[in-house]
Amino acid sequence: MHARPLSLTMGGIALLLVSLSFAISIGAVQIPLGTVWSVFLNKLSPGLIDQTWSQGREAIIWEIRFPRALLAMMVGAGLAMVGASLQAVTRNPLADPHLLGISSGGAFGAILALLHTGLFIGLLTVPLLAFLGALGATGLVLGVSRFANAMTADRLVLAGVAVSFIIMAGANVLIFLGDPRAHHVVVFWMLGGLGLAQWSQLVYPLVVLIMCSVWLLLRAENLNAMTIGDETASTLGIPVARFRLSVFVAGALITGVMVAFSGIIGFVGLMIPHIARMLVGGDYRRVLPASALIGAVFLLWADMAARTVMAPEDMPIGIVTGLVGGIFFVWLLARRKVA
Repeated sequence: MHARPLSLTMGGIALLLVSLSFAISIGAVQIPLGTVWSVFLNKLSPGLIDQTWSQGREAIIWEIRFPRALLAMMVGAGLAMVGASLQAVTRNPLADPHLLGISSGGAFGAILALLHTGLFIGLLTVPLLAFLGALGATGLVLGVSRFANAMTADRLVLAGVAVSFIIMAGANVLIFLGDPRAHHVVVFWMLGGLGLAQWSQLVYPLVVLIMCSVWLLLRAENLNAMTIGDETASTLGIPVARFRLSVFVAGALITGVMVAFSGIIGFVGLMIPHIARMLVGGDYRRVLPASALIGAVFLLWADMAARTVMAPEDMPIGIVTGLVGGIFFVWLLARRKVA
């Protein structure tokens, strides 16, 4: 009875390790997989393996590609879990951080930091303002929904779309008023990119991802109830409005921090939960970890494509995820039509 979920989990972890290996190996400079893991083991236990590689290759592996790959895994896992959770509490299969304005709010905060306020509290400035922007966007969506008496799941999504357009218009104004010499950095960041990953900064998305993931997993039963309907969830003793708000806040925290380090990456939160439900069913005790695992693997391969298609230049990863996501949903529409 439990063989299939267990086999899928073990297979997913194996695929993740293989994907991580290739993500570090593949690039403008090809590095053998053996060298990748030799450097890793030598970093964990210096002197464990005789060094047969150059200092240049070690720097590429450890200082550039390893943190980039780990950031890709965290961003993919985080956005996928947020998308799955939002789809549950809104009962809308198209809900995701980007659609509900959360990503736009995070982008607004990060652009404000990059172009106007400066790093007034150091490296924490961008993730802090991105989170505050994402949280503000969440509050704005809920406020608009309450003002328009649109607190139902479907109308909440419509309010999110409207707020997303408004916030992105504000973000474009910030870009227009900012230093023209910095525009290219912001534009690349708005299209998504992992090239700025550093070991010293990975602790922030990691801590946020672990805390919020544990919180969501502990409430998987509540998410299951929310997928059935507000009335059913209420009869089970779930404070529907408060729980929906708490999921939005957790989603804002994850999205804001991820957006601060990777820029806006669309379609991950929209597409990955559908794939997870195809593989493990609709129980959120399995959907959430499956979404995290698939999201991490997907973004690793998307980043590999972004680095190699136009090598040695980096293509914005948002272009890759948008292309794959669009094709996926065309296939999904055709599949449902046949069904």
